Amino acid sequence: MIAIGSDHGGFALKQEIIQWLTANGYEYKDFGTKNTDSCDYPDYALPVAHAVRSGECDKGILCCGTGIGISIAANKVHGIRAALCSDYFSAKYTRKHNDSNIICFGERTIGAGLACELVDVFLNTEFEGGRHALRVQKIMDIEKEDC
Repeated sequence: MIAIGSDHGGFALKQEIIQWLTANGYEYKDFGTKNTDSCDYPDYALPVAHAVRSGECDKGILCCGTGIGISIAANKVHGIRAALCSDYFSAKYTRKHNDSNIICFGERTIGAGLACELVDVFLNTEFEGGRHALRVQKIMDIEKEDC
């Protein structure tokens, strides 16, 4: 199950990705928004991130105008490694090397065709583990620090 969400600035791109997910046989849960009325991206990043962290969903997809705000918000949730991607190499290697569990896009910065290609590589690339597992663990350990 794939968690997906967006604010108003990423709504149209989210709808395109949902069409691609459906056409390619993926099950998904849409956490909103449901239209282009102005709203706040943290309100949609949080439930997607919680669904991924809890295991309700395997991976997540988030969209906003630039992808920046929604990725920052998602990364505040412990256990989430959300990556803003706009090219094939980054989408592939954020899975292989960082074990990212949410991919983020900016509707105003990437086209739907490319976004769907990046979703495909993101969902179908496995984490390599090995030396990368130690690095990911170091990232996760940062969450344990008292601030």
